[in-house]
Amino acid sequence: MKRRADALRRVLAVLDRLEIPYLVGGSLASSAYGMSRTTMDADIVADIRRDQVDEFADQLKADFYAEPSMMKDAIDHGRSFNLIHLDTSFKIDIFPLQQDAYSKAQFARRSFRDLSSLDDEPIECSVATAEDTILNKLRWYRLGNEVSEQQWNDLRGILKVSGSRLDLAYLNEWAPRLKVADLLDRLLNEER
Repeated sequence: MKRRADALRRVLAVLDRLEIPYLVGGSLASSAYGMSRTTMDADIVADIRRDQVDEFADQLKADFYAEPSMMKDAIDHGRSFNLIHLDTSFKIDIFPLQQDAYSKAQFARRSFRDLSSLDDEPIECSVATAEDTILNKLRWYRLGNEVSEQQWNDLRGILKVSGSRLDLAYLNEWAPRLKVADLLDRLLNEER
């Protein structure tokens, strides 16, 4: 676990050094707001530009499989790309920041938190809010045909740990726009 945490720290340090804004999402974010669990990858949304890719890849190449042409192609097509840590095979998925209203709102709301689900030494980094983690987990749950028990359990964990602090107005504003209002209602009513 420690070596995977070190891999994440390395990528975050390069993002910081190159002044590329980012946020950590996915299972690492849900562990920060809910129940901690082991994960096999890390999800990062980054405001990375095509002209930053060569230097980004160059600074990671000693420790990661980081193919610049693949990264540029992914950015050009609005898709994610991944970095593979050579020593551990830990995968870090980089999602280029999209320009839609929700992506911009989510990115503007990110905040610094300590992540500790990869090892005992916390990683201070920019993380999606609990509300945005819920909305994104609901989206992934829907895209996965609503069968992922792991996604749903992550959502339950966030509600159990952070439920009283959630901004329900924000959730209720974005859930219909993201076409997950029914899933949000189901989640909130399940916990009552």
